[in-house]
Amino acid sequence: MPLIITLKTATAATLITFFAGIFLAYFVIKLKRGKTFVDAVIMLPMVLPPTVVGFFLLLIFGKRSPVGQFFLQFDINFVFTFKAAVIAAVVVSLPLMYRTTRGAFEQLDPNIIYAAQTLGVSEWKIFWRILIPNAKQGILAGLVLSFTRAMGEFGATIMFAGNVPGKTQTMSTAIYAAVQANDYDSAFKWAALLALFSLIFIYAMNLFVRRKT
Repeated sequence: MPLIITLKTATAATLITFFAGIFLAYFVIKLKRGKTFVDAVIMLPMVLPPTVVGFFLLLIFGKRSPVGQFFLQFDINFVFTFKAAVIAAVVVSLPLMYRTTRGAFEQLDPNIIYAAQTLGVSEWKIFWRILIPNAKQGILAGLVLSFTRAMGEFGATIMFAGNVPGKTQTMSTAIYAAVQANDYDSAFKWAALLALFSLIFIYAMNLFVRRKT
């Protein structure tokens, strides 16, 4: 069912994006050189057309690529599988998690971190006990945005994972298939359900942030 596949894909992608986005945000703000270039590379999937992202994923993980051939040795294939849908969702939603988390980190008063360093607190404890707690609202916002983006992903998914019913067909690709078949009732049903889920998650995030504030 497209709903179940969409939720499974978005959940798996968000778990990966959550940790990867926080790590990348912390890594970039600590860079001394090349920060602008690394930031541009991470943000690239956000500005590229999703079909282009899907095409590059096909080139990277296809059976003819070095990466694809390496995994085929272990009988692991990515193209037109659920794994491909998750990878596509991660790639397109990661920039949102990264940018939101980085913005939250950079808004913190640096004097707090300097004071902790003066007191001999390790970088690891500064990360977990100062950065993360004080940036949790920004991290939560990035989490919700990346989840909703993963739910609505279409272009990269249909290029890389395809539209296989019961396997890789998400709500977005189901809408496309329904419109192609002139089944506008099914298309409206999936579109309305997708919009409803996105609205619920964004509203819950706003409500949480408002209460905390």
